[in-house]
Amino acid sequence: MSVPINFNVKSVAASISPTAGSPLHDHFRRRADAAEVQPRILHPLENEGLRLLVLENISQEAVAAFRSQGYHVDHYTKAMGEDELIEKIGSYHGIGIRSKTKITKRVIQAAKKLLVIGCFCIGTNQVDLQAASRAGIPVFNSPFSNSRSVAELVMSELVTLSRQLFERAHELRNGIWNKQSKNCWEIRGKTLGIVGYGHIGSQLSVLAEAFGMRVLFYDVLNIMPLGQARQVESLNALLSESDFVTLHVPELPETINMISRDQLSQMKEGSYLINNARGKVVDIPALVESLQSKHLAGAAIDVFPHEPSANGDPFDDQLNPWASTLRKLPNVILTPHIGGSTEEAQRMIGQEVSSYVSRYLGSGSSISAVNFPEVDLRVNTSDSIIRICHVHKNQPGVLKQVNDALSPYNVEKQYSDSKGEIAYVMADISNVSTSDWHALKDRINSTDSNILTRFLA
Repeated sequence: MSVPINFNVKSVAASISPTAGSPLHDHFRRRADAAEVQPRILHPLENEGLRLLVLENISQEAVAAFRSQGYHVDHYTKAMGEDELIEKIGSYHGIGIRSKTKITKRVIQAAKKLLVIGCFCIGTNQVDLQAASRAGIPVFNSPFSNSRSVAELVMSELVTLSRQLFERAHELRNGIWNKQSKNCWEIRGKTLGIVGYGHIGSQLSVLAEAFGMRVLFYDVLNIMPLGQARQVESLNALLSESDFVTLHVPELPETINMISRDQLSQMKEGSYLINNARGKVVDIPALVESLQSKHLAGAAIDVFPHEPSANGDPFDDQLNPWASTLRKLPNVILTPHIGGSTEEAQRMIGQEVSSYVSRYLGSGSSISAVNFPEVDLRVNTSDSIIRICHVHKNQPGVLKQVNDALSPYNVEKQYSDSKGEIAYVMADISNVSTSDWHALKDRINSTDSNILTRFLA
């Protein structure tokens, strides 16, 4: 007869001060006891220490949070290239990156132990999401934590461009006093056109109105505006009415070069373009032409098609063939992808993404994954429960196979979901012996639909 595994994990409860033995006191004591019981922290049954590779100077608070949970963390301040990553990633169960490190299909194929990818930034286009999901690896990001930081940067760029602050500051640093008001404007009363009215665009809308600006926006969805902002029916309508145009869209096939020669020609003469979205959204050579011809009065660019991999690396014509020309143009603000680079934003991103990664590693929860079915189960406080996290191909008959394998045991909870080619089922089962769970894992792993299976307890 099999003997249940005893994991020797105790529930934690706060001590209660002695009280009178009245029913009312008993009632509140029972409520306090229930509120203080904490879910168990689950661990892989194989007892292999989980190792995380964290790159690109991710928030130290995130690194500390990982280490506090017992993970081994190797932290590097720089990005890694594909070859270096392939050489190192084989021994890690999780990786944290920002925007410069590319997780390609080759990297994922070399990551034999990898369970999770955390993108400590807004976007995930630096990860081959399809290759990750096919390998059973969820990808998490933080799409909204730096929204305020980006919105404030745009506001500063509006004033800097309209007042030619960059030019005047550069001249004075070179010993030239050049006080002038020609072609310098207040932004009050001007029209701001926002392309993409999501979390950043909508916050920017409120800030701009506080400065006395008129706000138009264009979005592929019909969105309720904030304040007095007004949605327009087409991109060209926004371009033709706006004194400033700012872009806040993701990089998708339909947004690559969405601002090119035709769109720039629709903009008002003497207007300004701001791009803090994605580097491939703007056709930079076409923008250079519009600036050189004086059709546009200035631009601010924070993102580029190709960016240096580390601080100190050159931003030159070898990286982007137009770089030296762009750098010489007057009233053009060039910044090194700093839209979300504030202490507040990085702290919030670190907290959010590290919590997603830790929850997936510790309990199997895939809530907020961008490429993966979103599944979650409350962690049971009992120490006799084993959790099965089974990532499999989304095909008929899989749940029947899984449930047949689980039929000798009591299934306490079970939840399944699918997304595209991938499905994910979590199940809590009780009274499983050591020999049982080894046999159960072998049985589930042997199915032709299996991608990745973990047992936590």
